[in-house]
Amino acid sequence: MRFGFLLKRGKPEARDIAAELGQVLRQQGCRLFALDEDVAALPAGAEAVSPEQLGASIDALAVLGGDGTFLYGAGLVAEHGVPLFGVNLGSLGFMTYFGRTEAVAAIQAACEGRLRIEERMRLAVTIRSANGATGETRPAVNDAVIAQRSIARLLDLEARLDGTSIATYKADGVIVSTPTGSTAYTLAAGGPILTPDLEAIVLTPICPHTLTNRPLVVRADSRLSVTNVSEGAVTLTIDGQWGRSLEVGESIEVRKTSRPLRLYRPATSFFGVLRQKLSWGERDELHSHFHKG
Repeated sequence: MRFGFLLKRGKPEARDIAAELGQVLRQQGCRLFALDEDVAALPAGAEAVSPEQLGASIDALAVLGGDGTFLYGAGLVAEHGVPLFGVNLGSLGFMTYFGRTEAVAAIQAACEGRLRIEERMRLAVTIRSANGATGETRPAVNDAVIAQRSIARLLDLEARLDGTSIATYKADGVIVSTPTGSTAYTLAAGGPILTPDLEAIVLTPICPHTLTNRPLVVRADSRLSVTNVSEGAVTLTIDGQWGRSLEVGESIEVRKTSRPLRLYRPATSFFGVLRQKLSWGERDELHSHFHKG
């Protein structure tokens, strides 16, 4: 089996864990690959590849970092169907499931085919010019966000579903997210949490001027578009990893991709992860004080 490694920048702990996991995989007869800047952290004999070569060179990718590093890794390998194995060195870590203490046993299980692989839907975000011409398309694991630039002002963003008008939002922006992204920015903006096995798209306005503008959940096979009808350019950001200006009249068209994200996950349920990461079911000190009277 060919295992790739992606390490969080500026995190010495990631290099220590890479060396440990790499040694375990080497003993299992695996070939090891990493980007040029990471290969020295792995046992001797590991092979260096470019970001463009990584997805085609490996059967699985170990990501040592937080969700940002994980999203970057997904952008490199998801189109090749490569599953990701995330070791959490960040804060929340909704996609980097494994802690350092359990990583060795888990990566052995992955190497032996005993670890579950879960599929998550992704989005294809296509940019269209004001005259309708199609531009580049970028994949999104979490979300596409249209938001203000440097000056705080309300934006005008026209949303349509399969060609039918939804609304023109006056808001600080909108978030178009996957079920995976429903626990990211859209959650902070008041959107719903979707279980990751759903296939749906969430449209969430950010601080809308009209309080009745609420988050909207639509079918994954829909064609959702958002057009910038503001007085000036806005900013489009995808997965917090890539961005560009969206000029007046330009739009994004969002659809489900044909190839999902694949990731290794433990036996813990999705709700077990939420209880752990979001402290569901835990009473805070003030709440306990009042109940004790």
